[in-house]
Amino acid sequence: MRRGLPGAPPRGTAERALTSVGTGEDSGRPDDRGAQRDGATRHGPEGGRRETSRLWHITLSVSGAEAPLKEVRRALEQLAHDHPFLLTSRYANDHAEIRYWEEARDLHDAAAVALRLWGEHRSTAKLPPWEIVGLEVIDRETYHQRVAEGYGPPPASPVGVHPF
Repeated sequence: MRRGLPGAPPRGTAERALTSVGTGEDSGRPDDRGAQRDGATRHGPEGGRRETSRLWHITLSVSGAEAPLKEVRRALEQLAHDHPFLLTSRYANDHAEIRYWEEARDLHDAAAVALRLWGEHRSTAKLPPWEIVGLEVIDRETYHQRVAEGYGPPPASPVGVHPF
């Protein structure tokens, strides 16, 4: 699995093909785009079959006992520094929300990585001992559809760590 920051297409334009994530062998013929977007198996350069991956928008919510705001902010900034794929984090003294893009074969893989994120980096980033209380994993197309219809989360901007 690889992480990447997708280029969101401007509002009112057709979705453009994502070219900044993946290797040269990931780019397929135009008739392969539908299969790739759906995460289907496609033929590799030597005729072998391989799984393709998709981008998933992750929103991870954590909560727990109150912690000093300065420590929460510093910890989330450290997490963002260690893992620049994070788009934005919002925080309060007893909860936080982290949003980012994950590249994975399917929803199950993306969710598994997201569920490990907080615990695996708790000690290195000195994150509060909070538990995961929410997880949303949606594909890129659904994310952009929600934003375009005005009922989804706005694009993650400004990027960074911000209080609620």
